[in-house]
Amino acid sequence: MSNSSLPTLPASDRPEVAARLRDALLGAAFTADGLLELLGAPAYAALARSETVPALRATRGDTPLETLVRLFLLQQPVPHARVEDVLPVAECVEGGWLVSVGADEVAATVDVRPYGGPDGEDWFIVSDLGCAVGGAGGIGSREEGVVLGVGGASTTLAGITVRTPVSAALDLGTGSGIQALHAARHATRVTATDVNPRALHITALTLALSGAPAADLREGSLFEPVRDDETYELIVSNPPFVISPGARLTYRDGGMGGDDLCRSLVQEAGERLREGGFAQFLANWQHVEGEDWQDRLRSWVPRGCDAWIVQREVQDVTQYAELWLRDAGDHQGDTAAYEALYDAWLDEFEARKVRAVGFGWITLRRTDSDAPSITVEEWPHPVEQPLGDTVRVHFDRVDYLRAHDDAALLAAHFKLADEVIQEQVGLPGAEDPEHVVLRQHRGMRRATKVDTVGAGFAGVCDGTLSAGRILDAIAQLVGEDPVLLRDRTPAQIRLLVEQGFLEPVG
Repeated sequence: MSNSSLPTLPASDRPEVAARLRDALLGAAFTADGLLELLGAPAYAALARSETVPALRATRGDTPLETLVRLFLLQQPVPHARVEDVLPVAECVEGGWLVSVGADEVAATVDVRPYGGPDGEDWFIVSDLGCAVGGAGGIGSREEGVVLGVGGASTTLAGITVRTPVSAALDLGTGSGIQALHAARHATRVTATDVNPRALHITALTLALSGAPAADLREGSLFEPVRDDETYELIVSNPPFVISPGARLTYRDGGMGGDDLCRSLVQEAGERLREGGFAQFLANWQHVEGEDWQDRLRSWVPRGCDAWIVQREVQDVTQYAELWLRDAGDHQGDTAAYEALYDAWLDEFEARKVRAVGFGWITLRRTDSDAPSITVEEWPHPVEQPLGDTVRVHFDRVDYLRAHDDAALLAAHFKLADEVIQEQVGLPGAEDPEHVVLRQHRGMRRATKVDTVGAGFAGVCDGTLSAGRILDAIAQLVGEDPVLLRDRTPAQIRLLVEQGFLEPVG
């Protein structure tokens, strides 16, 4: 890999310079909240789309915050005298954060972007110039070793990650270090790997500038830098999952055929997890002609692991190719070259009999159960982030249902989850609804159809009575044999517990 055409990065072994720079940035309110107040919501949102004109218009003054926005976010040269009032310029130049331009100006060598932590922390994400917004649709960079900042995929993974305290966490393919930064809040030790040494360097800068502990940084692909005897309670990865004909761009192209990189990542994670530990990934997977995509993903799950796999989006191969060709800016170049690249992507898909590509989340949990649970589902609907607690509780429910047969369910007590509402659908004036829907307003925001017995059962679950006693009362009310009702209802109770509509009490 060659990074020769990319700018030289600041020194990563000068934490004292990063600390002073951090103090200066905070002192000028160069934070997520400060930017929103200065720029206003439209210009602030435009920055997230890599559109800088609104922010340039909003920073035509000479306040310290406007100076920093122009310097680090908009990559504009700024007069040395103006910056001297805000930053320790000499130290920043010596440390490599700034470079002299012309006779009396300085410019930033990296993009530094404020990022609000989950508990209001003021963090800063470092990335290559012009690459602050990571992911498809955006940067148009063909530099092989470029390091992107935070995009939608990064924040999605951070939001779904289980955040229980752990002694050891592993971030595979760390990029700009956003996952390692989140993990540092609740992990005693964080190890971060990347095949791109430039990414490891930038991760060190991100952690230092954010005031976070340093991570154990290791160069190599996937699990290669991890010793055989090392295991973790948390493994996270936003890998280079793009399925492409070749590996032009390190940050996105995995370099393996088809979806083999994502499959390998999932299959190898099991033996690296400690008992009860979680591995959480974003991934792409192929929809192959004549093959059930859910069966394909089930085959990826390693032995000894429960799994929850959620497909969030599916694109046909033409949409997928166009998305990632635009990501690299190929549509802006020579038309014949673009069409040749497009053709190569379609040739690759045709050779593999791929008709579409799915995108979603994969969560593994190491278990000692003899009967691991594997849930593969499609859920393209809006959810409420962060989902880390929702993911953790999903696996708690898996344990509960695995330990309770139908008789135990009938003896158990349940309560209706918070913010679940009932919707009745039917013709106006009809005596009974055509169907009843229970809908969540938190977490996954699921909706499920239930019959009148299921709706009545859920509605009176407050933890006071056992499920069996509630069903007996319903049977008496509707004139049904209580034995038959007890026989047929546990499957519905099990589904409502599995999907989080009912919560076990005690």
